[in-house]
This record gives sequence, C-alpha cells and structure tokens, in this order.
Amino acid sequence: MTFSKKLCGVAGAAGLSLFTALPAWAQDAAAPAATVDKGDTAWMMMSTVLVLAMILPGLALFYGGLVRTKNMLSVMTQIGAAACLAMLIWVMYGYSMAFGPDYTSGLSNFISTFDKAFLKGITPASQAATFTAGVEIPEYVFVCFQMTFAAITVALVLGSVVERIKFSAVMVFAAVWLTIVYFPIAHMVWAASGYFFKLGALDFAGGTVVHINAGVSALVACIILGKRIGFPKEPMAPHSLTLTGVGTGLLWVGWFGFNAGSALEANGSAALAMINTFVATASAGLFWMLAEKLNGHKGSALGFCSGIIAGLVAVTPAAGNSGPFGAIILGAVASIICFYAVTVIKPKLGYDDSLDAFGIHGVGGMIGAIGTAIVYSPAFGGPGAEDYVIFDKLLVQLYAVGVTIIWAAIGTVVAIFIAKAVTGLRVSQEVELEGLDLGEHGERAYNM
Repeated sequence: MTFSKKLCGVAGAAGLSLFTALPAWAQDAAAPAATVDKGDTAWMMMSTVLVLAMILPGLALFYGGLVRTKNMLSVMTQIGAAACLAMLIWVMYGYSMAFGPDYTSGLSNFISTFDKAFLKGITPASQAATFTAGVEIPEYVFVCFQMTFAAITVALVLGSVVERIKFSAVMVFAAVWLTIVYFPIAHMVWAASGYFFKLGALDFAGGTVVHINAGVSALVACIILGKRIGFPKEPMAPHSLTLTGVGTGLLWVGWFGFNAGSALEANGSAALAMINTFVATASAGLFWMLAEKLNGHKGSALGFCSGIIAGLVAVTPAAGNSGPFGAIILGAVASIICFYAVTVIKPKLGYDDSLDAFGIHGVGGMIGAIGTAIVYSPAFGGPGAEDYVIFDKLLVQLYAVGVTIIWAAIGTVVAIFIAKAVTGLRVSQEVELEGLDLGEHGERAYNM
C-alpha cells in the first residue's frame, strides 16, 4: 500500500487514519514491506506525552487559576476525570468509531465500524501509516496519540460551565458528547474515508475537530446551564494569575506535540509546524496586549495569556499548511478578533462562558480554519501548488466549519439534556455559594 506525500497538505496530522493503514501481514504481497522507523516512533511517543502535559497539568492550571479560590480543585478534578474517562472510552470503542474499518455503505463518510472495539486485532506488530510510503509507526502509538486529542477536547468544553456544574453531570456529558460529537467529527475530517477528508478540507491538527467542536459546544452548554449566581454584577476575578501563567506556558510547550506531532514523522513537515507554533503564538500574545492598549486599557498578564492561547488555537489547522509569514498574520488577526469576541460581543449578548472557551477556542478555531485556506497559498509562503486557488479552498473550509458548528451544537444539546435528566446538571444554590471544592469534593485548595 502506498501513500502520497501530497496528503500532508490535504488533511494534516492526525489525519491519515488507519483507514489507509493495514497491519503488515495484511498488505499486498507485491508491495515492499513497510518498516517501522524508530526515530519517527520515538518522536510520536514524545508528542503524545506532550499532549498529555497540555491536559494535566497545563489546562488544569490554566483553567484553575482563572476561577475563584473556592472552585480551584473542582476545576482540576473535572478536567482530570473527564480526560481519564475519554481515554477509557477511546480504547473501548472511540478509536474504532473514528479510525476503524470502513462500512461498505455511505455511512463510512461519517463514522467507522466497531470492528476494532477494545482494540481488537491490534498487537505490538500492528502498524499505522505515516505520510511517507513504506514508513510506518506502531499502531499502539497512533492509538495513544489520537487518544490524547479526544481527552483534551472534551476537557476544553468544561471551561464554559465551571463553578456551577455537578461533577456527575460532567462525567455523563463527557461520555455522551464524545460518542455523538467528537468521534464522528474526527472521522469526517481525519479519516481517509471521511466526508471532509475526501473534499480536501485542511485541518493539520484540529481547528475543526478540536477547537470549533469544543468552543461551539462550550457556548451551547453554558447557555443551557445558565449563569453563575451573581454574574455579571459581582466581581469574579481569577484567584491566581500566577497559576494561569504557568498553565499557559505548559500549554504552549505541549502544543508542539499537538501540532508538530501531527506530521506523524520527525521530518520537514514537523519542523514547519514547529516554527509556525512558535511565531503565530508569539504574534498573538503581543497583539492581544496591543489591542488592550488601543482600547484604553493596560497590557495585562491575563491578556498576554489569552493571546497566547488564541494564537495556538488559530495556528492548529494551519501548522503544516502555512509558511511562517502566514502564521504570524494568522496569529495576529485571530488574537484581535478573539479579543473583541471576549470583551465586546460576550458582554453584549450576556451569556456566561466562564473562562471564554467559546470566545477563544470557538472563534479562534473558526478564524484559523478559514484563514488556513488563505495562508496555504504560496503567495503567503504556504505549501500550496503554484496553481492553487484560494477561493475554491475557502468554500471547502467554510463548508467544513459550518457543518462542524451545526453538528457540535445539536450534539451538545442532546448530551446536556441527557446529563440533566440523569444528574440534575447543576449544583444547588448552597453548594455554588459555598464553592464546589467543599460541596462536591469535601476539600479545599488552600488551607491556612
């Protein structure tokens, strides 16, 4: 079985699913035997661990520092537990739904079969394709890499509902949401038989699958759940921007596994994703502070951290699909738009997205996914062919973004109402006022 390197530009990363990869024993006898490259394997194992570091401790500290003292532990516990649940579900049936064998019908455009449930048939000898013919990695490594993507995506959603959602509701929601929202979208965008993959949608490391998916779901979830008691009249300042700053740094470091690892090999494509993850993020961090200054505020540490995340989000789909110059522009534009989404649009609409999961991940993901069609052009230093037409690809990207928004919104409504029916969804007024650390977990983050 052979694979064209041009697929690196068609769908990145996580992309070339095992729909196009067969265990060595099942490959065409006439084809040369694929070999496992130890360097690529080592890089992918490291990338997987880097993505795990994005969740624990990265996201846990980033989100935890942004809430009030009384809810610090609840946020960290919700993120950690939801990620652990995602890992178990991924092994049980999620991997098979996203990257398992094809259905013989048109259903394969949207989902895979359950033939690899509980990783059936996968052994240490099983191999997964990379983007270079004849070079593969152990399938277990690919399973683990994709598993961390599922885990962090569901954890991102929680940023909009912290400080008032029940722990039990988080767990029920996570199980349902992963099944009906994340796994199908991951298949459509990254599996070789997936609907958007076949259309040529560009998503190197998760602009649609991770960030638009999580951001839109976060918005829908927080609207259904309702506002925190006292919002927006009472001050709800972050209790520790120091911890948020540490979490931001850990997220940025881990993001290199997220983006550069999505090349599936330690090669030039990974190097391109790496430099873009540096410069787009640096640009966004500075431009958010500039936007604050131009709007009559002081450049803030919180703004810097928010800009960093906005840049990381925006460059995710473009990491291997842009040149460094395009990545700098993309980071700057996304940062400014996310700034206004958080500081102007959110207050006007009045929804309580506690930690701006939609304003940064949802909006930033949309800017990144749409902008990728532009920065992919060689005119901006992108890897597109000389005859690349921006408008044609822009239509594909807009279509993929639109479908992802609708799918995520509908799926989240279903998942939230199932969680509400099973658990009641929201903590009591007494628990919310006391804090979820004590009310839900019986402990405090800080004991004087």
